[in-house]
Amino acid sequence: MSGGKHLATGSPKPEIPNDGKLRLYSMRFCPYAHRVHLVLDAKKIPYHSIFINLNDKPEWLTEYSPLGKVPALHLVKEEGKPALIESLVIAEYLDERYPEPKLFPSDPLKKAQDKILIERFNAVIGPMYKIFVNNEVPGAITDVSTGLDIFEKELRARGTPFFGGDKPGMLDYMIWPWCERSAMLKYLLGDKYEMDKERFEKLLKWRDLMGEDEAVKCFYLDGETHAKFMKTRREGKPNYDMLVNPSKRQRIC
Repeated sequence: MSGGKHLATGSPKPEIPNDGKLRLYSMRFCPYAHRVHLVLDAKKIPYHSIFINLNDKPEWLTEYSPLGKVPALHLVKEEGKPALIESLVIAEYLDERYPEPKLFPSDPLKKAQDKILIERFNAVIGPMYKIFVNNEVPGAITDVSTGLDIFEKELRARGTPFFGGDKPGMLDYMIWPWCERSAMLKYLLGDKYEMDKERFEKLLKWRDLMGEDEAVKCFYLDGETHAKFMKTRREGKPNYDMLVNPSKRQRIC
């Protein structure tokens, strides 16, 4: 394994025990990879994490991810030892392959409706990145809020603490990485932005409840830490290993 360090060009393949555990090629600050960590942790599926430097990728990464992207999940126990890419593809595979606890609704219509909502969350992700990466604030803040209105309305209509009901489901976990990262806004914008407590009453309560979820806790980073990484990315020198302490063995959930 990479021991928490992000492997780069010239890095040899990590030595991973032949123990049958899934192998997730990830990046510690990537929200799409974060989705897969959440599903694996929610289902308590044992896995190895191998972190990748996305600016300077190791040559062998394309053996598991033809497009050189993360996340990539290496299924070492399946025939041919294939690997899957794309966070939503991987998440749905895991939900079918490891059905307990079930994260998508069992009802086909409700599952389809949740998948549509996951897709609609792209209306939030796009303007968020304009703020995070490019510091484009006024119009992007409006667009983020408009996108979140859909999810506030949906949570009110469902009348449950989570989109998944009394506990988080797939929709909750698929949108959480960006909701977690929204906490960096006060560090990037200097307290210029705060979610309207009346407009987003249900979503704010949901955010607090999600913060107590065991799977969320396993891979959680606070807003200040996310902001520190984002500032290095803005400078064109993303510090992927800012959390690595060479004197300590890295904990991987």
